[in-house]
Amino acid sequence: MNAGEITVEFAPELRVFVGQRDRTPVRVDGTSTLGHVVESLGVPLTEVGTVLVDGESAATGHIPRGGEKITVSAVARPQACAEPLRFLLDIHLGTLARRLRLLGIDAAYENPDIGDAALASRSAAEQRVLLSRDRGLLRRREIYSGAYVYSHHPAEQLDDILSRFAPRLAPWTRCTSCNGALRPADPATVRDRLPDNTGQSYDTFAECVDCGQTYWKGAHHARLDAIVADALAKFA
Repeated sequence: MNAGEITVEFAPELRVFVGQRDRTPVRVDGTSTLGHVVESLGVPLTEVGTVLVDGESAATGHIPRGGEKITVSAVARPQACAEPLRFLLDIHLGTLARRLRLLGIDAAYENPDIGDAALASRSAAEQRVLLSRDRGLLRRREIYSGAYVYSHHPAEQLDDILSRFAPRLAPWTRCTSCNGALRPADPATVRDRLPDNTGQSYDTFAECVDCGQTYWKGAHHARLDAIVADALAKFA
């Protein structure tokens, strides 16, 4: 069935998905929803905010008719989310997962790849916001919530997620390896797990309550501290 053509205009933030298709006429069939049309043009609904039809607010379940002008905004920032705010990252976002954990943010990470269906199921079961650069994964209806990660660069990815979700920051409280909580550790109890002379060079330690990983302010600390300081300056 041919119901005519509509015009769809996307916010500048969403044009990365649509390229030259922005503002071009789109043929509609009179049965497909506006959400389906938007997704068919390449934009995951996780990235869509307010939608206007001829200037009036409309739901993505609206059935578009010929002649309508559709305006699609990007999701508002900061994005409202239910607490507790928890994330799930796919296999391509390991560095981002570790940086989120460094800031005390609950960030589960799947490695090796468990497949899209299992990722979506875990997102739903644990009520985690699924972070991915895979638009197809974000289109799966069973996910609890999702967000597209726009950059390839970890520093920009971190800024993007902190800007979008405004999570509470609690640096140095999570294990960057497994996402478990950290607790202070007695040097005497962890000494046998440390590299040679570490126990004599440092006197403050933490350990993960889940995996037992031991942490101290070693040579790598300055680089990590710079990441934390930058995040706190921008988003705390």
